[in-house]
Formats: sequence, structure tokens, C-alpha cells
Amino acid sequence: MANFENLSIRPVEKSDLPALREIARSTFADTFSDQNAASDMDKYLNDSFSLEKLAAEFETPGALFFFAETAGKVIGYLKVNWGAAQTESLPGKMLEIERIYVLSDYRGKKVGKALFEKALSIAQEKKRDGIWLGVWEKNTAALHFYRKNGFVEFGTHPFRLGDDEQTDLLMKMEI
Repeated sequence: MANFENLSIRPVEKSDLPALREIARSTFADTFSDQNAASDMDKYLNDSFSLEKLAAEFETPGALFFFAETAGKVIGYLKVNWGAAQTESLPGKMLEIERIYVLSDYRGKKVGKALFEKALSIAQEKKRDGIWLGVWEKNTAALHFYRKNGFVEFGTHPFRLGDDEQTDLLMKMEI
């Protein structure tokens, strides 16, 4: 699975919300700060990853969070949605991967792949027809990862980062 021992994927519990906030803010900022204005990044991080917002997402029926951990340390996370919890309404019975993020020190060590495989197993368990996601058109590493794992583009949607409207590519794979 990973290039290091003892990687585990576990459901996030309500008591984990402060750790979820920390990993969400850290990984998002690490992934996108170099390509975006600091003011837009700060606004997005504060709005999207407040404890209140994450608690509301956590309580949403049809949404699940998972941590990737090694040696007791959270190194990445996954958020999936189905049914009414999805951020877009698509035809068919689809599962959305809303977020897969991994700390930079653990990228390239198959942690993202393990989180993706968890999403795939949930989609199969819930008898979904496929998986879809949105990925920023300038996130070349993520685009490469998803294409390599069988996703194809099928559209776009706007994504607001602070005051900057960006474009996400919508990608899906049948299962």
C-alpha cells in the first residue's frame, strides 16, 4: 500500500474535528498558496475550514470523512458525498470525492492512492454507478493522478477561492 509501514485509514469522529480542521487548512494551503493571492487563501481557509463549517459537513447525511494515519499522526484525509450531500446533482447513482489531501512530506508514498481506494470501496459498498470529483484546472499533479486512475473529464464548474473565481474540471469514472 504505502512506502512506509502501518498506514491506516479510519473514519473521522466528532472528537476529531479540531484535527480535521488542522489537516484541512494545512494541506489546502500547502497545495494552493503558491498559485493564489494570500488574501484569497486566508478568506477561503477561514470560511471553508472553520470548526462550525466542518461540524456541519460532518453532520450532513451522505457525507463521510476519513483520516490517513501513520505512527499516530494524521497525514491526510478524504471526504466523500453521495445523494443529497453531493456538491453537484449528477444523473445516476454517483459518489463524489470532494477532498483528498495529503501532507507534502507524504506525497508520492501512495497515501493518496490508499484514500482513493477507500473511496472506491465505499462507492462499491453503496452500489454507486461511478465516482466523480472536481479538480482545479491548474492542479496538474491531481489531474495526472486522477487520469492515471481512470477518470475522464466531462465538464467544468466554477470554484470560488476568496474573491477569485476559478475553474474546476469535473472528472468521473464508471465502476
